[in-house]
Amino acid sequence: MSAAPDVWSTGRVEDEYHREDDDVTTTGPAFEAASGAAVGFGVLGPVECRDGAGLPVRLGGPRHREVVARLLVARRRVVPVDRLVADLWEEPPPGAVGAVRTFVAEVRRALEPGRRPRTPSRLLATEGPGYVLRPEPGAVDAWHFKAEVARAAGLAPAEAAPVLDAALATWRGPAYADFPGARWAHAERARLAELRLHAVERRADALIRSGAPREAVWDLDAHVAEHPWREDGWHLLATALLRSGRQGDALGVLRRARQVLADQLGADPGPGLARLEREVLRQADHPDEAAPAAGDEVWSSAAAAYEGSVPARSPARLEATASLLRELAVTGAGGLGAARRHRAAAVAAAERTGDAELAARVIGVYDVPAVWTRVDDPDAARTVVRTAERVLARLPEDAPETARARLLASVAVESRGDALAEGALPHAADPPGRAREPWRRRAQQAAVEAESAARRLHDASLLAFALNGTFLQSFAHCGQAARRDAIGAELVQLARTHGLVGPEVLGRLIRVQALAGLGDLPGADDQATAADHLADRYERPLARVFTTWYRALRTTLTTPAAPATAAATGVNEAAEAAYAEAVAHLPTCGMPGFATGLPALTRLAPVVRAGALPAPEAFADADWGPYDPWVRPLLLLGDARPDEAREALRTAPRPPHDLMAEPMWCLLARAAALAGDPVLAARAAAVLGPAEGQQAGAASGLLTFGPVATYLAEARQAAGG
Repeated sequence: MSAAPDVWSTGRVEDEYHREDDDVTTTGPAFEAASGAAVGFGVLGPVECRDGAGLPVRLGGPRHREVVARLLVARRRVVPVDRLVADLWEEPPPGAVGAVRTFVAEVRRALEPGRRPRTPSRLLATEGPGYVLRPEPGAVDAWHFKAEVARAAGLAPAEAAPVLDAALATWRGPAYADFPGARWAHAERARLAELRLHAVERRADALIRSGAPREAVWDLDAHVAEHPWREDGWHLLATALLRSGRQGDALGVLRRARQVLADQLGADPGPGLARLEREVLRQADHPDEAAPAAGDEVWSSAAAAYEGSVPARSPARLEATASLLRELAVTGAGGLGAARRHRAAAVAAAERTGDAELAARVIGVYDVPAVWTRVDDPDAARTVVRTAERVLARLPEDAPETARARLLASVAVESRGDALAEGALPHAADPPGRAREPWRRRAQQAAVEAESAARRLHDASLLAFALNGTFLQSFAHCGQAARRDAIGAELVQLARTHGLVGPEVLGRLIRVQALAGLGDLPGADDQATAADHLADRYERPLARVFTTWYRALRTTLTTPAAPATAAATGVNEAAEAAYAEAVAHLPTCGMPGFATGLPALTRLAPVVRAGALPAPEAFADADWGPYDPWVRPLLLLGDARPDEAREALRTAPRPPHDLMAEPMWCLLARAAALAGDPVLAARAAAVLGPAEGQQAGAASGLLTFGPVATYLAEARQAAGG
């Protein structure tokens, strides 16, 4: 049984809400570190601390607990002493700095009573101008709560309900309850309270979807009473009552919602509530008519009918499976992963039939919109491309041109980035040599041919698929944001004309990236808002991953940052919070080709923007993922190892032709300039020239290393130009 819905919420956040700490993951139960660490912290209620035996740790007086709470809000980042003083007192008394140091020393003794004198604390450390509290993963109940809510988003309803139930049970009261008036806690308290409301609603939704609507009714009734402005709560309560056979009560709830919204907000119910009310009224007006089966019942009945009507191993089943995988891929992280795993088997089975046209349909039907330019599974992508090429060669001359064009579009989409490069990429310092990368020529040719055929055939869905391939093959050169914005704009117009939801979401996300690269933030804002609306309306949750990252980038571009050094990022708190929210989407987004390495880059970006070298100790735990070859030279220079840095530059591969090419070339340009490598500096300057007026990386919609012009100037000077 979950805890009662909370009554302490202020503010709202986006519906797809996940945890916000970028370097904290939880694997064990709340309030207990995964490794069995000695100290756990609780902030979902009064601030408290417990040792490894679960016994309370006496932190001291209110100021001691406030220091601990303030450091926990910082999520394992350094809080300067002067900031602590400003947060603890509206008008700091004389000796406030000394008092803070005393509080910290006494808290340290309480947290680590067995630590030897003069031995550095690993939990509450002094770093640079302040202090940092670094609990073990899973040791803070709020972090665990956020992670569990995020994990539940990727589970089936029957599995999600108990996860959310347990997560909600960790709340003991309002977050940071001892410090209700503290300004430093306001934003975090509001975020946690909103996430709790979200979890209550998602738990109820999971219960309803898993066939237990009666269990959801009581909590929902209390929920809407405490939070009458939340239309999702009213909708869920009415749905739970309707699924429980209480049609009259459901209608009463909807009418009560209409009255409350009018009285308190002066607003009519939204489209979802209005549709549900019309459906309940229709059933009430025609009681003799059989009520339509719930969605799950329709699905089960139709699946059973199909199972009984279509012979096993028939081509029709294979085609139906391929179509289902396409729909599965856009349902969220779990569906995307499952679709990716099963698609290769479906493609192989289709080819084994010997029917080239059937194989073409099975491959070509998977026109899932792809906005990120690095594939999640390169081996699977290579398999699909090779199969598509074999099928193209075997298609009879009288085969439909649509089938051929869809195969070509598949080749273009699956060949994005350097997915087909099985061996080593050319070195970054090598002059351009297209003959050494024949797969790129073939992928670009496939995109051109697919788009040409789609325009000739006046096939809207095929053209949308082909334009996706054109977009993904548009990264041969830097500085192409304007071209990609035009592709995105055409996709949006095409989709709106023909009612194509997926291509419209894709087009708007492409425009978000491109307009950010061009510096048109108001335009990018409009596209992000439209993409979010489509994602909510048509259940396309992965779109919010990209819009959340864009908004973090936007915060970086529009909010001044503090000076940065090699050890201190200089990112302002607004940017830190925005990126923490963006990073929190990654573990459950189901897109490893997108997610891997990004958290580390967000930490590196402000250091690089400020012109500093990264300090080794600041990035000792960083996972650079696929970006390691281009970050490594700067890290070696920051560690005072110039010879190794020059060797790393000599062997560094060419950055892949993707959305992260420009920022990676900027890193190479700076490292080449600092290490004295004129050849690579000249090559980087030539590559980056077309992007001189842009922000490095902004066209990815994720992050920026600052103006490309800065890196160009450094590279040209180092090259002797």
